[in-house]
Amino acid sequence: MPKEKHSRLDKVLDTVEKLGNKVPHPAIIFLILIVIVGVLSHIFYLMGQHVTFDAINAETGALELTTTHVKSLLSGEGIRFMLTSIVSNLMSFQALGVTLVAMAGVGFAEEVGLIGAMIRKLVKVVPKSSLTAVLVLLGVMSSIASDAGYLVLIPLGAAVFYKVGRHPLAGLSAAFAGVSGGFGVNLVITPVDGMLTEILNDAVHIINPSYSVDLMANFYFSIASTILVVIVSTIINEKLIEPRLGTFQEKGMIANDEITDESKGLHWAFWGFTVVLAFILLITIPSGAPLRHPETDELIGSTPFMDSLIALILISFLIPGICFGKAVGKVKSSLDVVNPIIKVFSNLGGMIFLLLIISQFISYFNFTNLGTVWAVNSATIIEDMNLSSLALLLSFLALAIILDFILVGAIPKFAILTPIFVPLLYQLGVAPEAVLAAYRVADSPVNIITPLMPYFALIVTFATKYQKKTGVGTIISIMLSHAVSLTITWIILFILYYVFQLPLGPGIGMHLI
Repeated sequence: MPKEKHSRLDKVLDTVEKLGNKVPHPAIIFLILIVIVGVLSHIFYLMGQHVTFDAINAETGALELTTTHVKSLLSGEGIRFMLTSIVSNLMSFQALGVTLVAMAGVGFAEEVGLIGAMIRKLVKVVPKSSLTAVLVLLGVMSSIASDAGYLVLIPLGAAVFYKVGRHPLAGLSAAFAGVSGGFGVNLVITPVDGMLTEILNDAVHIINPSYSVDLMANFYFSIASTILVVIVSTIINEKLIEPRLGTFQEKGMIANDEITDESKGLHWAFWGFTVVLAFILLITIPSGAPLRHPETDELIGSTPFMDSLIALILISFLIPGICFGKAVGKVKSSLDVVNPIIKVFSNLGGMIFLLLIISQFISYFNFTNLGTVWAVNSATIIEDMNLSSLALLLSFLALAIILDFILVGAIPKFAILTPIFVPLLYQLGVAPEAVLAAYRVADSPVNIITPLMPYFALIVTFATKYQKKTGVGTIISIMLSHAVSLTITWIILFILYYVFQLPLGPGIGMHLI
């Protein structure tokens, strides 16, 4: 790709890309990691490595003294686990189910031309100068629907940039930065807020049973962080990433998909979506509606509605897609609905195989307890250093960042770390809400550069549609600037909140009153 300038940063990122793309196929990488984990687990098992710590019982919510030992994958128990759990590991791997269900609807809509038609309408409405910022913002906001942004918005970002004559990987980068790099924050309350708050309250009750954290605990900080993510990622994308990518060298791999009667198709799709929306409102809004919690009647949180989001996304794309296809003559029989979905699934074959390997690695790693032992030992070391409250908060933040390279789920890390850090910081006068804010900063930026993130392989797949030789190294080199910039600026924002005692939420500060 031609570049007008080749700065020192370009050289560094080029090196990252070359080294990253020289490594074996991601499936082989994860197989190698399984071997490494197996060897390490056996070594630490023979050494008798273990940790004893206060943990919260997930069923009772009570604090219990728990001892966790490293378990060996090479022991009799470990070998039995590896051989008997292969199928269950894959079937319980959330990324697989989410991808297949959502892509059935999204993929069908793309195959019949609805996505392309919507993009052409979008680029007419959104000014080119604001396109990157809009994509990043939509990416951050997509966490309302949990993981849906990975499946819908990231490929959409690439396609939008392609349609306006800009490099598709720059659009993918902007959307990915918002969806994953800003996953922990939003302009509204999200399901993630509910889960994190529940875990935080369990940890707070260790030291003060009467103290409770509500869903608005980080509302102001979350809004400020969202604005920060949009500004920083937009600047990085337009000033560093897009110039480095250069001009997109189209090689005829993507056909012109403009359709006759497109306006008629979009009109039919609109009414199809209206019907779907009316149906969703009917089963969610009224008191006692099927998707409300049967006991509390709540809509947000651990509710049927939140568990149904992926299914609702399937319907929201499938029905309008069928309406669009009927209008433009692409759907004339039931086979015209089934065949595009089969085609989508066939294109996902390589990714499904990769998810099979990734699911085994994650399950085997969790079985060994290596992550828990490392996290608790690291936290104990930090605890024994007698640091100031700010230094302790930043140490907690740094530890969460490091752990995110191997424990990518937001919930498991928080559940391990909070029973240790929250009581300690509480005694130093630091509000539990400040710990939650620090965790939001730490949890997201690393997601966009770690291949262990379950959807990373899918991002590579999306990119290869436009650039055949895209590998893990390509994506890491593109997203590295986002990750570093977001981490640095976000930490600065957090320190400013601490120093100037800015409210994290309504009536909530960094320090206990």
